[in-house]
Amino acid sequence: MSHAATVWSLLSTLRQRRPLVHNITNFVVMNSTANALLCLGASPIMAHAEEEMEELLGIAGSLVLNIGTLSPHWIASMRLAARLAAERGLPTVLDPVGAGASKLRTATTLALANVGKPAVIRGNASEIMALAGAAEATKGVDSAHGSEAAEEAARGLARTYSCVAVASGAVDFVTDGERDLRISGGSALAPLVTGMGCAATAVVGAFLAVADNPMDAALAGMGVMKVASELAADTAAGPGSFEPAFRDALHNLAASDLDDRLMVA
Repeated sequence: MSHAATVWSLLSTLRQRRPLVHNITNFVVMNSTANALLCLGASPIMAHAEEEMEELLGIAGSLVLNIGTLSPHWIASMRLAARLAAERGLPTVLDPVGAGASKLRTATTLALANVGKPAVIRGNASEIMALAGAAEATKGVDSAHGSEAAEEAARGLARTYSCVAVASGAVDFVTDGERDLRISGGSALAPLVTGMGCAATAVVGAFLAVADNPMDAALAGMGVMKVASELAADTAAGPGSFEPAFRDALHNLAASDLDDRLMVA
């Protein structure tokens, strides 16, 4: 089966099943992330209270952990959710937003990875390198490196945590430590819109709920983001009109779009 056919099969399954994706994410992107999941075909919930974690994770198809706006209460909730998901075999995607920019962010991410056994860790190149100990610091939450610089760090991270690591960028690098994929395309407008990386993490999380393995989920999530971004850029006049166009592209994405535009090496 071609990569495009694999992604279309998973997207069709997702749209049919509409899995509940439990997000513990940051204040900045809650609305945009929820809308991206809805447009994709999934059902999002944004819930952070420790008191309801056990019940909500009992009905969720996957868990998304995003450390973008940390606080002690949210860290406790994420640790609890990570542990419960690991105990129940619920697939988790972890987004180390700003890892390397502060000791708190890096330490929290590594603690969550150890507690939760994530299926996928998705970050920009600098975040992935920081987690692997190969970078001094990130530039806030933006990457100071291209994904090609993070390839060996991503492979090491994947092997250490027995997961799939994704270093996103102009070319997204996806690896399980042995197999590598590089996904090209997308739009230069995407980095000008807050939360596109966080949306990518949530989209990967949605595919984790329906995929047989995390490598396929990461391929589908990052591939859909690239193709939808390209489609949005075709009609957008700039970053302000790009975001609604991107949502429309997610909602209307067809098999022919993947056949024509998905570029995987």
